[in-house]
Amino acid sequence: MKNQDAFLSGYRLLKIPIVNEKGMPAWPEMFPLAKIEELQKTVGPRYFGSQMMLNPEPLSRARLDANALHFYNDDFDVRNAVLGNNLITGIALYWDPSSAHKNTDGSVCVMVLRDDKNKRAFIHECVYLTADDDDPHPLATQCGIVLDLMNEYEQKTIAIEVNGLGNALPEILRREGLLRDQTVVVQRIINHENKEKRILDSWEPLLGTGRLYAHERVRETFLIDELNDWTPSGWTHDDGLDAVAGALRTQAIPIHPRAKHPKTIKANTEFKI
Repeated sequence: MKNQDAFLSGYRLLKIPIVNEKGMPAWPEMFPLAKIEELQKTVGPRYFGSQMMLNPEPLSRARLDANALHFYNDDFDVRNAVLGNNLITGIALYWDPSSAHKNTDGSVCVMVLRDDKNKRAFIHECVYLTADDDDPHPLATQCGIVLDLMNEYEQKTIAIEVNGLGNALPEILRREGLLRDQTVVVQRIINHENKEKRILDSWEPLLGTGRLYAHERVRETFLIDELNDWTPSGWTHDDGLDAVAGALRTQAIPIHPRAKHPKTIKANTEFKI
């Protein structure tokens, strides 16, 4: 086929980004500046640049900015649903399991708190589970640690990735819970999407807009190294990143304040006997 006969030969490319070079919206009646700014805060800079400004970047160049992760040292008051100055509206517990033996993929259980009003997420717990190589019941051992975590925060529901090894885990966790008289509700998660895309789509919008936080104890885990080293090539350790991505994508369990503040009652003493 000659070049002049190529498909779409003679056509011109028309690109209309959502904001022009003067900073004005292309469709102000549909997308005023305030709405565009809110959209940019929600989806993050890379996605906004690619989909709204029509300046796509190859996936191979994508990175996660570890410096954009904010740290805090507040305890979570589960009864009042308060974390520092944030009113927590939902909790997501997520477990991406493995045998947890040496030289295997990591087994990671995370708890993410959400403040929907301010669209913030808090990685409050990130536990890398381990088991001795000679442990005859490594999954049951891990279940004990996970149940301790659930009990500490008075949670009954957990999402478990059941691809492969995790398929039998829900029943093991329920059985171990029964032995402790601890109720467990398991949401079974089957992932089909590419892991690198899953991580990028979950982490990047929150990091890029400054809405992702982590407790100071998370600094002592492998998660920060994973965050610094991550690339879309898939050649880096990413078990913690994937577990957090799972928690961010999972429907959070709503949480409401349960503790009632005492009311001051003033007695009327002006009466006659």
